[in-house]
Amino acid sequence: MATVSQHKKKSISIGKIISVRGSVVDVWFENKLPSIYTVLYTGIDKQIIIEVLTQLDANHVRGIALTPTQGLARGMSVENDGKQLSVPVGKKIMGRMFDVFGNTIDLLEPLSNYERRNIHQSPPPLAKRSTKSEIFETGIKAIDILIPLERGGKAGLFGGAGVGKTVLLTEMIHNMVGRNKGVSIFCGIGERCREGQELYHDMKEADVLKNMVMMFGQMNEPPGARFRVGHAALTMAEYFRDDEHRDVLLLIDNIFRFIQAGMEVSGLMGQMPSRLGYQPTMETELSKLEERIANTDAGAITSIQAVYVPADDLTDPAAVHTFSHLSASIVLSRKKASEGLYPAIDLLQSNSKMATPGIIGERHYQLAQKIRQTLAQYEELKDIIAMLGLEQLSVIDRNLVNRARRLERFLTQPFFTTEQFSGIKGKDVSLKEALDGCERILADEFKDLPESAFYMIGTIEDAIEKGKINNNGSTNFKPSTKENETIKK
Repeated sequence: MATVSQHKKKSISIGKIISVRGSVVDVWFENKLPSIYTVLYTGIDKQIIIEVLTQLDANHVRGIALTPTQGLARGMSVENDGKQLSVPVGKKIMGRMFDVFGNTIDLLEPLSNYERRNIHQSPPPLAKRSTKSEIFETGIKAIDILIPLERGGKAGLFGGAGVGKTVLLTEMIHNMVGRNKGVSIFCGIGERCREGQELYHDMKEADVLKNMVMMFGQMNEPPGARFRVGHAALTMAEYFRDDEHRDVLLLIDNIFRFIQAGMEVSGLMGQMPSRLGYQPTMETELSKLEERIANTDAGAITSIQAVYVPADDLTDPAAVHTFSHLSASIVLSRKKASEGLYPAIDLLQSNSKMATPGIIGERHYQLAQKIRQTLAQYEELKDIIAMLGLEQLSVIDRNLVNRARRLERFLTQPFFTTEQFSGIKGKDVSLKEALDGCERILADEFKDLPESAFYMIGTIEDAIEKGKINNNGSTNFKPSTKENETIKK
């Protein structure tokens, strides 16, 4: 933990604890009342850290503990050095893992001689923001074609538990380092310690850790710490953007847990809850975080945020308020996952504000519209197929179904981060190759190739190769069990 000895001890004022209620601590000061967001130190060795959230009167402040409060008692002294929570920034933080206080938690050598910055920063002024819309390529076919992401924008990854949000995030980290030579910052809010450990080792094995910074506020930490970990990671990202003029990919897993931590803090502070028990200040708190993520004349912070959707309900206030900040929404579907179509993106529910002819170009736009139209018509025909069978459809409809099913499978992709589980080598596909493949499928160029040839491949050349091998019978190629079931359906 950060102790007061790590901070300059000048102008320290001493207070006294007058009440402790869980994580909420009231402190009395005779004079020089601490300002909002000031950090106070108390407990044995001053290991317990409290952030001031309210000034109750001329002598009392109420704060929320960012560390467990076991052992705190009335009458204990509290030290105030007038500073706010800060984290280390600079080149030395690359490849390291931190907690919300900026302490390293990867069991390596502690940092020395580094600069610290306050986590409460203002968003960049409008005059510094870039007004040009640029596309951020990910190397993932389904996203680059139908849900193009904005450089310096915010994309949401919506989905319930177990549909592949974290896997998609880790794949984007892998591709960011390989393609853009940028910096990736992973911010785990309310993560399980198992997920943090697995991610750290996966990134180390994939040799991308040296271009990454990881920050975790784990599930077992008090709500105050989880509520501030997003701001702390963003402060590190702002350093790389503003001082080093580099592009940053900021991955937040999970923004819902940020809102949830805010809800806990709000409840502890005695605020009246709003709809469905959420804090009345949810929109303000979320905006303070989201508005700092921007594309400026110095560089861009592109953010991809996993959003846990409670009970898969997209009308939940947490999901609705998050939607309003996003330039792209990637909705993950349990139905697609159960059919074995990974990444399990619901292509019809997902959308992007970048998908306009002026930004992505006329050819890309027309192709994306045609793909959406084909998939939407196939969705409408599914009920008829389920009741009467494929044979009862007209020839035109049957051709449309064949095109749609090939497109669905072509938009699946093997990931580098899942190689050890699937045994299929990961593929990174450029936008041009992905568009060419879709165009040729829509032109019925491959109607003689089996559907399974398009499943879990990279470019369309892979499908031709796979189809040849399958037809020649020179290999025992078989689609996965889930894929087989889907084909039979």
